[in-house]
Amino acid sequence: MNPLYSLAGILASAGLHLAACFNEKARLIVRGRRETPERLRRLEKGRRVVWFHASSLGEFEQGRPLMEAWREAHPEWQILLSFFSPSGYTVRHDYAGADVVVYLPSDREPSVSRFLHLAHPDVAIFIKYDFWPTMLWELARREVPTYLISAIFREDQLFFRWYGGWYLRLLKLFRHLYVQDTHSEELLLQHGVTEVSVTGDTRFDRVEAIARAAKEVPEVKALDRGRLLIAGSTWPEDEAILIPYFNQAKDDFTLVLAPHEIHEEHLRAIEAQFTRPAVRLSQCRAGQPLPEGTACLIIDSFGLLSSVYRYGTWAYVGGGFGKSVHNTLEAAVYGIPVFFGPEIHKHREVRELVARSSGFILHDQAELAQLLDRFSSLEECQALRTRTEAYFAEERGATEAILSDLFPEE
Repeated sequence: MNPLYSLAGILASAGLHLAACFNEKARLIVRGRRETPERLRRLEKGRRVVWFHASSLGEFEQGRPLMEAWREAHPEWQILLSFFSPSGYTVRHDYAGADVVVYLPSDREPSVSRFLHLAHPDVAIFIKYDFWPTMLWELARREVPTYLISAIFREDQLFFRWYGGWYLRLLKLFRHLYVQDTHSEELLLQHGVTEVSVTGDTRFDRVEAIARAAKEVPEVKALDRGRLLIAGSTWPEDEAILIPYFNQAKDDFTLVLAPHEIHEEHLRAIEAQFTRPAVRLSQCRAGQPLPEGTACLIIDSFGLLSSVYRYGTWAYVGGGFGKSVHNTLEAAVYGIPVFFGPEIHKHREVRELVARSSGFILHDQAELAQLLDRFSSLEECQALRTRTEAYFAEERGATEAILSDLFPEE
């Protein structure tokens, strides 16, 4: 192990504990890690363990199809699920598909050794990314078969920089890497990482399963007057485009807004911008009509967005004016036009939606208006649906491909 990295790990751990004094996320991580050893003791000795690691909630959803397929095919195994981020752990700490759910320990040798001693995994599966050097080296030392699934790689990542040789060696610690596309495979092969296969992205399997099991949300259905825009995972930059358009739109145009941040301060800031009637979902009474004149429904809870998209004439997915656009597949699976801001370079599936004219980049309110007008045409919408369905048909099946490779005798 690199001594500089070990020192950095000590400093990072100290910094996290210091940050916990005034930062809620840091506090949740510190508190959760303290509970990890006790949770790990719930694993039954003598039964095999497959350990899945997800950085956050998005990666969990990406890996969930494989977890559930593994459970169905091999119920005799125990499933251990870990998260790095509180945004994943707090939502899925009680996920019934896993036997035990924990926080990943700090990447220091004592913490990693204790974790692996208690978890005793027979197989480790990392979802998409989150490469922790001490953990990967220790898994290799213990000869635990370790895999990476639904990964995607780009030239600008640290692995492939002239100074990234030490980090590149981490990828060679995996027994096999299952990547999303041929570009990732070629990039890895060029840099000497040969245990790689193209199997696609398990998110396609996941969003199709979600769509088949979508919940009824009668409040959203009641809002549909023929032109309903579902805007999901929005940030202030997205809302600065959406809300002014909504305010001046005709009465048949309605909006569902699901902000990425749903704390009270942000919700009030959103509400202050509306000039047409808007109501929070939490203020609606089950089985009762929406308040008279309601033109916008604000989704102020988690877990509904993937079902809500089904009601839309169009979808807008936020984050594209910040670091990166959020999950577009949750909306695209319903075959509706999907719009987003320009920051899409990290996401192969978004670039592919754009290339196939199923997803569309916009930069301002004028471009939003143009897209909404274009896809008010039934012919345009049907043609788009056909293109999107063809794309999903090409991409589904990654879960089965990975599982059959891991258990070739079956």
